[in-house]
Amino acid sequence: MTLIYFVLIFGAIVLAHEFGHYLLAKVNGIHVVEFAIGMGPKLVGFHKNGTDYVIRLLPIGGACMFEGEDGLNQPEGEPSPNSFNAAPVWARISSVVAGPLFNFILAFLLALLLVGFSGSDKPVILGIMEGFPAAEAGMEPGDEIIRMNGEKIFLAREIYINTYLNGDKPMTIEYERDGERYTVELIPKYSEENGRHLIGFQGYGEAVEAKGLAIFKYAYYEVRYSLVSTLKSLAMLVQGEASKDDVSGPIGIAQVIGEVAEESTPYGPLVLILNLCNIALLLSVNLGVLNLLPLPALDGGRLVFMLIEAVRGKPIPPEKEGMVHFAGFVALMVLMVFVMYNDIVRLFA
Repeated sequence: MTLIYFVLIFGAIVLAHEFGHYLLAKVNGIHVVEFAIGMGPKLVGFHKNGTDYVIRLLPIGGACMFEGEDGLNQPEGEPSPNSFNAAPVWARISSVVAGPLFNFILAFLLALLLVGFSGSDKPVILGIMEGFPAAEAGMEPGDEIIRMNGEKIFLAREIYINTYLNGDKPMTIEYERDGERYTVELIPKYSEENGRHLIGFQGYGEAVEAKGLAIFKYAYYEVRYSLVSTLKSLAMLVQGEASKDDVSGPIGIAQVIGEVAEESTPYGPLVLILNLCNIALLLSVNLGVLNLLPLPALDGGRLVFMLIEAVRGKPIPPEKEGMVHFAGFVALMVLMVFVMYNDIVRLFA
């Protein structure tokens, strides 16, 4: 069942991403040579109107291949007027950006489903730990967190991610009590029991039922939470504050999906579906963000070349750009092998 859930979740996320590329390419008159879900050997497929629609063996990626992109997939002779490079630069930019954009759209639709069924959580403190900075500063149960280090807080889960990533650094907290707002600066205290620095909140989160138009507001908060968490995690990786054990590939993700499914199943199919949708939401935002990074072979890397073209008024030769993306693709595959190896070692450990 873990494999089935993994294929369904990853398949939906990849399908949304590649369909974004496909749809905007069609709108802009760009010929799509192949629309593929999965990687590796072809399982099934068909050909229609000049496009091969394919499902491949490994459910860990996909492709929307444009005619002439990187100097590939084009007929001999004169370039076709429907090739990727023949399209105006802003048409190509929109076709590339559409993939990550559709991942964010999918995340928002999943958030609407989650909020519609289970509501959301306001950032209200439920308890205060004695002997920790929050108690010493006079904070009490029932206080609603408004900002942490200047960042607006909308959901209770944001309290956790902010305090966890903050470590031992001073933290400025703005909160509301009985309509009045207060600001305190807390210096986290190390807890031997928890093995990390704490400011002393003992539980937080007040259930809120989203009705009417409020469902869109809280759905936005859900997507924002996943987006901010992803960006902060990436920043930690770049700054060397995270290790290889904090990164997971397909195997690690499948393990998490399996654990969540196992814990959710006893509570019924609705709870199972909602928890799997929550994972899919986070993964879809992750894929959207990662693909926008300005790295070769990713959508963000392609955007860099097209933005340079828009500024200088002429494109970089497709063959040269293709070489850069090919080198990036090779590096990406090496990284994927390393991450998968790390996942396997961690799984058996």
